[in-house]
Parts: sequence; C-alpha cells; structure tokens
Amino acid sequence: MTPRDWGLLGILSLLWGGSFFCVEIAVQGLPALAIVWLRVALAAVFLAAAMSVLRTPFPRVADWRVFAVMGLLNNVFPYSLFVIAQGQITGGLASILNATTPLFTVIVAHLATKDERITPAKAAGLALGFGGVTVMMAGADLTGEVLAKLMCLAAALSYGLAGVWGRRFKGMGIAPLTTAFGQVTASAVLLFPVMIWVDRPWTLDWPGMPVAAAVVGIASLSTALAYLIYFKVLASAGATNLSIVTFLIPVSAVALGAVFLGERLLPHHVTGFALIALGLAAIDGRLFKRRVKGSNI
Repeated sequence: MTPRDWGLLGILSLLWGGSFFCVEIAVQGLPALAIVWLRVALAAVFLAAAMSVLRTPFPRVADWRVFAVMGLLNNVFPYSLFVIAQGQITGGLASILNATTPLFTVIVAHLATKDERITPAKAAGLALGFGGVTVMMAGADLTGEVLAKLMCLAAALSYGLAGVWGRRFKGMGIAPLTTAFGQVTASAVLLFPVMIWVDRPWTLDWPGMPVAAAVVGIASLSTALAYLIYFKVLASAGATNLSIVTFLIPVSAVALGAVFLGERLLPHHVTGFALIALGLAAIDGRLFKRRVKGSNI
C-alpha cells in the first residue's frame, strides 16, 4: 500500500468510527428509524450528485431487486439495530462489536459458497474472536446491556450476509458507485413507510442544531463520502488491504467518544476487543505469514 492508500484508509476509519459518535448525539433528539431513514435518504441525494458529476450510470430497472436485498442486509437492518443498541451502550462498545463482522462473514461464506471454506487458521480466528465476544458479554444486566450487545452482533451478522450477497455485483458489471447509490436508495424507499408508521415524524419537535448536524454528518461523511473513499481504496489497494479498516474503526470510535463525550471502556471490554483483534489477525493471515517469512531469513 502507498502512503496515499494508508492516508485514505485512516480517513475512512475516522468516518466510519465517527458514525458511532454521531449516533450518540442523534439519539438524544430523534427516534431510531428516523435517524436511519435520514441517513440513507440524504446519502442517496449526495451520491446521486456525485454520480452526475462523475457521469456514472444510474441503476437499471432490472437491478433494483438485487439492490433491495442488499439495502436491507447492508443498511436497513444493521443501521437500525446499531442505533437502537446505542440507546443502552456507548458508541465505542458498539464499534467493537461491529468488528465481529468478518467473523460472521467467514461462517456465512463457508455455508453459502464453494470457494471460501473455513481453514484451520480461520477456525482458530473464529474461536479467538467469539471468545472475545463472550468476555465482552460478561457483567451486563440481562434486560438492557446484554440485549443491546446482541443487537450489535445481529447487525454484524447482517453485514456478513450482505458481504456474501454482494459478491454477485462483480459479475453484473455494475459500477461500484452505482451499487452504493442503489442500495441506499432502495433502503430509503423500503424503510420510509415503516418509519412513518412507527415514528410519526410529524409529531416530533425540532431536535436542535447538534442533532441535525450529527444526522447530516452521518449521511454526508460517514455514508456518502465514506463510500467514495471505500471504492477508491478498493481499486488501488485491493479488498484484502482494505479489510485493515476493521481494526481501525473501533480506535476512532472509542477515541471520539472519550474526547468529546467522556466515555470509557471497562477492562473486560478492552480484553474482549484484544481477543477479537487477534481472531481477525488469524483469519487475515498476513501477520503470521510475515513472521514465518522473517524466521526463514
């Protein structure tokens, strides 16, 4: 990876880590589904503008069914679960549980595909990762924090399902930016009637400038701009190098929460994250390969 790739990766981790921070602010003034709908709807507007400037083709009619499934798995379900969960736990803790997404992706890919099987190294990584989850689940009351943590894990599972479902876009010849626009637009359309029925937005008071700014930040920076950077790094550095961002997002989220909101992680949260990080490193495999290569010199 070039220094430019590393710089973009750092920005991406800050943008995605910042989404957990912004949600912490947004939940103070808006209900969960309203936050999620505004995030995807505004992101669709920003991405449409970017596509017009870059002259990227908009989705074909035949592709919208695939985008609808992707939108549910990659946006509607996980975004909603994380926002609801952050009513009980901090954004930093939610971001750490989000880091289990590759663990679930390995399992889903093993069950749903023929070319991504669980190897001994991946099995060891899964054991370490879910051991970390077990440690993090300790010491929480059953009715509140445990349920919130389970919601985060369910969201990570949904991301894993989306990752496997999204493999089909490569063979469909759809531009990455078109995929991003298609999924957030489909998400906004699908979520709109549910949000109207549940949240009754016409009854809500003006949430205040900090909440409004947080929502705009999530949509414009943590979603639209993040997608643009994501696909740029994907093209220049590849999917494997891009996966490093999984390790960096919790660092950004925890740091923002600590500096601006005074949040702190408990010791068992830190221990759990360390185990999850070791598990991800074992699944990724590059660190181990470098150590073996170095020992042969």
